[in-house]
Amino acid sequence: MSTPVIVRDADTAAIATWIEGRLGTALLKSPEGIAITVPGGSTPFPILEKLADAPLDWPKIAVWPGDDRLVPEDHDASNVGRIRQVLSPAGARIVSLEHVVRVPHFALAWLGMGGDGHIASLFPNTDPRADDPERIRRITPDPLPPEAPFDRVTMTIPALLASDELLFVIRGEDKRALFEQAAAGGNDLPVARLLAAARQPVTCFA
Repeated sequence: MSTPVIVRDADTAAIATWIEGRLGTALLKSPEGIAITVPGGSTPFPILEKLADAPLDWPKIAVWPGDDRLVPEDHDASNVGRIRQVLSPAGARIVSLEHVVRVPHFALAWLGMGGDGHIASLFPNTDPRADDPERIRRITPDPLPPEAPFDRVTMTIPALLASDELLFVIRGEDKRALFEQAAAGGNDLPVARLLAAARQPVTCFA
């Protein structure tokens, strides 16, 4: 298990600059191209908008959503649609999870975390496992979140762990306390299962 580095009170610009540095370094190591995964929800998009202006070699970066709602891409609830709107103009290649055959190794796996400890669409009721033989699963959250009552497609814990580095960006004291509890092994929520199996560096902006 890696001990997460928790960075408090970083603003959107600082987080975008941190990610830019990580991606720039990864591209130097793998000039043929890299893959990253990013979360949906409201928190990442202001950061992604800042990041889109960064002078990165975007055509060599494939961007995957960590999960998505099973809705048309032009639907407001589509993660891949929103990611495409922000990063396609910069030249990034955006990948939809719906028809994936093989999940790559990620230079960076960026995750959010819900107030119930879920990551991607791995909710507590789905019993996500670090030894899941699948890399992508279709699931139905129970209960369905009222703000997004849709079936989901999600990366599993092994898919997210196939990465050089893990990044979390979470907001609010309650979530920060839950994350710290999970990192200390104080619960068995999905985020705790991921962290318990992580061997790569973990950074959490909280």
